[in-house]
Amino acid sequence: MNNFSLSMGGRAFCFLFLMGVILSFSPIQAHNFSRQPLAKPQQHQVQGTVTDGNSTLPGVTISIKNKTHVFSVSDYNGGYELSASPQDTLVFTYVGYRTEIVPVQGRTTINIVLQPDATTLREVKINAGYYSVKESERTGSIAKITASDIEKQPVTNVLATMQGRMAGVDIVQDSGSPGGSFSIKIRGQNSLRADGNQPLYIIDGVPYSSETIGSTTTSGTAPTMTSPLNSINPQDIESIEVLKDADATAIYGSRGANGVVLITTKKGKAGDTRFTINTSTSFGTVTKLPKLMNTQQYLAMRQQAFANDGVTTYPATAYDVNGTWSKERNTDWQEELLGGTATIYNMQASVSGGSAQTQYLLSGNYRTETTVFPGDFEYKKGSAHFSMNHKSEDERFRINFSGNYTTQNNNMPSVDLTPVSRTLPPNAPALYDANGNLNWENGTWTNPLAGLESEFESRINDLVANAVLSYRFVPNLEFKSSFGFTDLQNNESRTMPSTMYNPSFGLNSKTSSISTNSTARSSWIIEPQLNYTTEIGKGQFEVLLGSTFQNQHTERLYLGGTGFSSNSLIHDMASATTKTVRQSDATVYKYEALFARLNYNWDTRYIVNLTARRDGSSRFGPGKQFATFGAVGAAWLFSNEAFLKNNTVLSFGKLRASYGSTGNDQIGDYQFLDTYVSTGNNYQGTVGLQPARLFNPEFGWETNQKLEAALETGFLKDRIFLTTAYYRNRSSNQLVGVPLPGTAGFSSLYGNLDATVQNSGLELTLRTINLTREHFEWSSSFNISFNRNKLISYPNLASSTNANTYVVGEPISITKVFHYTGMNPTTGIYEFTDMNGDGLTTTLGDKQALANLSPKYFGGLENHFKYKGAQLDFLFQFVKQEAFAPQPGVPGGMQNQLESVGDSATQQPYTAGKNSNAVTAYFRYATSDGAVEDASYIRLKNISLTYDLPLKVSQGIRCQVYWQGQNLLTFSHYSNGDPEFKFGGYLPPLRVNAVGVKVSF
Repeated sequence: MNNFSLSMGGRAFCFLFLMGVILSFSPIQAHNFSRQPLAKPQQHQVQGTVTDGNSTLPGVTISIKNKTHVFSVSDYNGGYELSASPQDTLVFTYVGYRTEIVPVQGRTTINIVLQPDATTLREVKINAGYYSVKESERTGSIAKITASDIEKQPVTNVLATMQGRMAGVDIVQDSGSPGGSFSIKIRGQNSLRADGNQPLYIIDGVPYSSETIGSTTTSGTAPTMTSPLNSINPQDIESIEVLKDADATAIYGSRGANGVVLITTKKGKAGDTRFTINTSTSFGTVTKLPKLMNTQQYLAMRQQAFANDGVTTYPATAYDVNGTWSKERNTDWQEELLGGTATIYNMQASVSGGSAQTQYLLSGNYRTETTVFPGDFEYKKGSAHFSMNHKSEDERFRINFSGNYTTQNNNMPSVDLTPVSRTLPPNAPALYDANGNLNWENGTWTNPLAGLESEFESRINDLVANAVLSYRFVPNLEFKSSFGFTDLQNNESRTMPSTMYNPSFGLNSKTSSISTNSTARSSWIIEPQLNYTTEIGKGQFEVLLGSTFQNQHTERLYLGGTGFSSNSLIHDMASATTKTVRQSDATVYKYEALFARLNYNWDTRYIVNLTARRDGSSRFGPGKQFATFGAVGAAWLFSNEAFLKNNTVLSFGKLRASYGSTGNDQIGDYQFLDTYVSTGNNYQGTVGLQPARLFNPEFGWETNQKLEAALETGFLKDRIFLTTAYYRNRSSNQLVGVPLPGTAGFSSLYGNLDATVQNSGLELTLRTINLTREHFEWSSSFNISFNRNKLISYPNLASSTNANTYVVGEPISITKVFHYTGMNPTTGIYEFTDMNGDGLTTTLGDKQALANLSPKYFGGLENHFKYKGAQLDFLFQFVKQEAFAPQPGVPGGMQNQLESVGDSATQQPYTAGKNSNAVTAYFRYATSDGAVEDASYIRLKNISLTYDLPLKVSQGIRCQVYWQGQNLLTFSHYSNGDPEFKFGGYLPPLRVNAVGVKVSF
């Protein structure tokens, strides 16, 4: 692995780049470029105020025409001041408003009113990663949200800010617990491996690993291990761009197969020093819970079940019906165990400002969050963000620095009470006895609160820093280099004290145990780049050449300790009588690349964009470490053609298309090598090893061929803007387990298989400006996505280990199930189709019906209203999908059921367990197409109401009060509660209401 390096003279190429960095930053060289003017026209100060006719506009850029180095930015009061000559012309520019050009004509005071202009939105620069491009001139598919969208949401995970707002981006919250994770799919699932579908995350130009950092033995209530994305503070984000097609992602080569998420943090702006404090208090409750039986309904079900079984005397263990437990007690266990209110406090403070040459921003955030579970649990998060931008007076040299540091302390229950809250009989005993201790009711039940004695704690410290240095040799040639560093330290622990068990068992601290996980991950990256632009004919030609050097080092240590003299020492591993190293490893990931971009824009009508990348990764076997990826994108801005110049209806029209290939190296480190693991057995002081993985020198890349065609149209000066896109992605060379004969000693060999997965779909995005008046604005945006996933090919599927998982021609997300045909008219027992005709209904031979639980379509509808100082925004999210109905256990057994079970005419006879045919049929029904139901929903995902207090502008203070809501209303017929969390088992998302105040001065 130490010999891993770039071919093609890559090191020599990058050495020249690095030498250029040293030379370009020489102060002598910079001095040589400076020039003193021979004469200076007479200057005088021009000042004034910029408004929109209703309120002042801070952040407006005021420049002098043909003098790019002289400019000013309006302050919070809309005021500005700059030096100009009487013959100069001022240019006022502001995003979303028409550019105003005003001659000075000797005046010293110029006040200006800017008019809104929807067409300027397409002139906004879009971050495409290594370069930026105007919205109107991009050839790739890029979705974007900005700080104005993000700051309206009372959330702590960056992925939550994107839900329902981007076409083609499907995001699902995995758990409602504080710090819980999210899953994301950009244009479907490409890899057969569940862990191979994560996008590439880039924070201020620095790749941020999405690899999980926890352990299954120590992670808390989230269904997946700790997500590192919780380390990013949403309030520090300026924008999020998602790159989707080949034109946008191919420049990232082997890491762009599943899309790229670009996160840009906030930067300082020129102007007076500004202080901002934003504080809020939020309250969270569980969104939508299923309706369960009360005690009367439950006991009626149980009694009928015993009667159906012919049982007249209730068993001694049937505590719920034999009189051991009170038949008068009726507890809503969902309310008891999940009905608490999570309290969330959040405070953000920042200071920013600077001159035309240097701008800075420093912000800090502190957040605490409790949980809806009983007990004293808390999630704490603190972060600091710093940004500094500087440029020389001649604007040749620039330096941009950004740093983000986050610390998290997550102390949560190590068990999730959601499943037990839905199955406990409603007449189960009280949680506490008369003395306030946990009630065990003479050993007749397991107190659900006992699990809370087991503690989960995670401490995460995370640093992301980046510096970009650039030097412009001549107006059309710039050299820059990016230097990034990340460092993550995670320490998790989970305790299993003896106090979580029934005292009658007689256990003590000698049986208590603790599991710990320590993960340290750091990486550095250097990316020198050269940018060149020139004019050829009527067009502009751009060239980007660059190189990447990245190194990531990860160390993990999993320990176990058992036996303590006291439970108070359980967190001290040294106090354990038995200590075990469960796993210890260190991995190094090395990555190098060369990339290039060629772009030609002819007369702002015809645009061609070529991107390519040559990648090398240490994760692949010898001879397979290098691969080349590339794409071509083209666009025709037909609205700029002469025959449409004076069109009053069509204000913008663009047809674009792209095709190319990207790769996927999300496979972990050293997967192609022989691997050995500890047997855990100690023989004469030596711990034995056993082989776990075979060497495979043919271990290579997964590749994704992406095709897209899109039409973008704007009508009535872009008041109506519609984007329609069709895509087709084919992922091949899949990394899966290839089956081996039993004599090999291994069930499979992890390697490449010529299987192909296709994702195709249609995306629609509509933006409208519905009404614009002097004091009132109303605009809307709508997006909807249709994705179809299909397994195109899988050689020898029938003989593979995935024969009962996949079907060629069907989605890879399907589940093979029994086909339910109805109830036997005589016995009332569920019946199913005997697919193989052998007279039996077996698990493998008869599970041939297919259930597809992937969304058929999803999207969102957002509205924005503004009236004077008040602003209202709300977003409805919708998903069309199916899911399995909840199956807590055989109806009639000692577990609660949905209220609808007692009213269902299609319910087979209750049984307490004696009717084996009914029991067998129940479990078959649970994995049949009969159990699949509609889990579609429409949700009021987010609402924000903000009011600017009418303070005098002269006071220099802006005060906003606001109310924000998340997951407020859910409309769905799904019987198992919250439809977003359709698989159950964990706490669903919370309904959050936040009130806060934001003050700037």
